[in-house]
Amino acid sequence: MSVMSSPVEFLELLAREAAAVEFEGPLVAARAAGLPADRLAELEQAKVVALRVRALLARRRRRETELSGLYDTASDLAGLRDLDDVLHAIVHRARILLGTDVAYMTLNDEERGDTYMRVTDGSISARFQRLRLELGDGLGGLVAQTGTPYVTSNYQEDERFRHTGEIDGGVGEEGLVAILGVPLRLGSSVIGVLYAANRSARPFAREEVALLVSLAAHAAVAIDTARLLAETRAALAELSAANSTIRAHSSSVERAAAAHDRMTALVVRGGGMEDVAAAVTEVLGGALLALDAEGRRLARVGEIEEPDRADIVEAVAASRTEGRSVRRGPLWYAAVVAGAENLGALVLRPDDELVDADQRILERAALVTALLLLFRRTVAEAEGRVRGELLDDLIARPLRDADALRARARRIGVDLDAPHVLVAVGDDAFAETGSARQRVLSWATTYASTRGGLAAARDGRVVLMLPGRDAGGAARAVARDLSRVTGRPVTAGASGPSTGPASLAVTFAEAERCLSALGALGRAGQGASTAELGFVGLLLGAVGDAGDRDVAGFLTATVGPVVDYDARRGTALVKTLEAYFGVGGSLARAAEQLHVHVNTVTQRLERVGQLLGADWQRPDRALEVQLALRLHRLRTPTR
Repeated sequence: MSVMSSPVEFLELLAREAAAVEFEGPLVAARAAGLPADRLAELEQAKVVALRVRALLARRRRRETELSGLYDTASDLAGLRDLDDVLHAIVHRARILLGTDVAYMTLNDEERGDTYMRVTDGSISARFQRLRLELGDGLGGLVAQTGTPYVTSNYQEDERFRHTGEIDGGVGEEGLVAILGVPLRLGSSVIGVLYAANRSARPFAREEVALLVSLAAHAAVAIDTARLLAETRAALAELSAANSTIRAHSSSVERAAAAHDRMTALVVRGGGMEDVAAAVTEVLGGALLALDAEGRRLARVGEIEEPDRADIVEAVAASRTEGRSVRRGPLWYAAVVAGAENLGALVLRPDDELVDADQRILERAALVTALLLLFRRTVAEAEGRVRGELLDDLIARPLRDADALRARARRIGVDLDAPHVLVAVGDDAFAETGSARQRVLSWATTYASTRGGLAAARDGRVVLMLPGRDAGGAARAVARDLSRVTGRPVTAGASGPSTGPASLAVTFAEAERCLSALGALGRAGQGASTAELGFVGLLLGAVGDAGDRDVAGFLTATVGPVVDYDARRGTALVKTLEAYFGVGGSLARAAEQLHVHVNTVTQRLERVGQLLGADWQRPDRALEVQLALRLHRLRTPTR
């Protein structure tokens, strides 16, 4: 660093928004150069002033962020004229932002001296929606009484609260476990409580408590209409003044903020990567490519070729290290990261040179992309867990409440009373690593969900429940598509169709046995159903009462006339058939074994032909007859 004769270097540090520690650089260099004391004092004074300016700018930026958030919230509330609409909007927003199962609000009743349920979102219990709490009772009554936020990861087991039968009954019927409650304040008065609750144990972070407190403040303000209007006008006036100052200092900053707001709004409205990429190119021009962590394309807008993988890796690493977008030739790269996790990259080929504000727009786009990817992952994982847990309960023994399972299925768009087939995936789908097993489960979850079905991991094996009647076709499709994903042959056994929750466990067991049979038959890497395996499939299904009836039907259709003939006439046709097949079809040896004349054996077999048909010795028919004879022997061991 060169030694300067004036404090202009501090202005340069301010211009590039340098870290505070960098402001010591000019003084260090000046001392090293041996400048006189008066010059050093001048530089020291310039440094102090520059740091003050830097702190002032930082405060202004923080204030801008706060005002922008207030403006967004005020704008949302201003569009709602009805008080109920405002309260429902805030409760719904609390549930969405905190990612909880239920959010609700109680208001204090000054005449009765208690607090009552006012608004719910996500609730399914009528009893819970009618709850009234005495001040001091339960978590909500305590918050309403003290005006202090309370949080519990397991309400029923938390002894800090005064439990009552009515409150515990309502909470239990709703299935709530973890609850966060914050007061609704108007000045020094508490007018109610805003809650976020989960049906499973979970801790609430300090930031989540602060967020709910903020939403509670807006809810309280919305209830007091006059105060809402006054505070909104004041906030808008302050925001307008702040925006005027920002525009006077830098129009490019406003442009970047508008681009960021636009991209954020796209995500909030459910937009995808293509929408974000289109928004960036409309602002900056050129073409944009969005890649995931593996280098696969997520979106592309405009004409842009994918760079070499090595160039992408190097540029993304540099962007992560510097915390900024980086330029490599005609392309700009911005790493898409969440904490220490690499989620991908944005690659921009601009039409013109990018100024600093343009780079910030690209970097904000990378941040929005990271939020979008994380949100999608969270939603997918949550939905996958819900669907997987449902399927796991459906195929468990003994089966739990069938009506409750039907209700859970309806909530995710699955009709358990429609025909479904179950497909069990073989262990050959998994590599040695746990990540590969998780990848197969993720694929199965997506595959089943897009077809209106379910998928789960069960005893280390992946199982899919798919709507339809063609079990064999479903097994072959799963084996084929999953083999492409894993790059290795995958075996899939299926059974069904099955209708109703009660039959799914049996169908799953048959699918597993079908999978085992495919391996035993040397058909690894293929898909098939129990029915398609013929005799083997029948035998695999011959467990329990339902399977036993299938075996009886097979016996009746194959050798029933012979068995009935023996029963009616006391003949030995079944015994003759067993002897005949046992000696490889030799009449002489069969006669010898039965201790009868060869002509007798011939006459008996002719009678068999009359009963079973002339083609009973055809190889495929003969195989069925032999199998039926063996099953008949196993079913009648005393004969």
